[in-house]
Amino acid sequence: MAKKDRTTDAAEDREKWLARFQVRLAMQPGVDRAVVLQAVKEVTAHCADMDVDPRTAFGDPDAYAVQTAARLVPADRAAHEKRHAAAVDTLGSVLKRARDITGL
Repeated sequence: MAKKDRTTDAAEDREKWLARFQVRLAMQPGVDRAVVLQAVKEVTAHCADMDVDPRTAFGDPDAYAVQTAARLVPADRAAHEKRHAAAVDTLGSVLKRARDITGL
């Protein structure tokens, strides 16, 4: 059986890192499509300029997504999104309890 090409492995690793980074970034409060696109553009440009893979340059994609969101999303927008998410979660819990009590 032939070994995989190192460039193929590197490309797969890069794509996996970028995919995970995008998903984790999109999950952060206040992050919209524009923020994700800007962050991916920054990561790919940096990696191309420095000729490094994203894991070497930025480390864990989950941790870097949190850092990136903190850097790119205004604090007031992130706080608003967190409050909104908490309110929606609370409402969902109340509705679930109401359904449980009424048997619906």
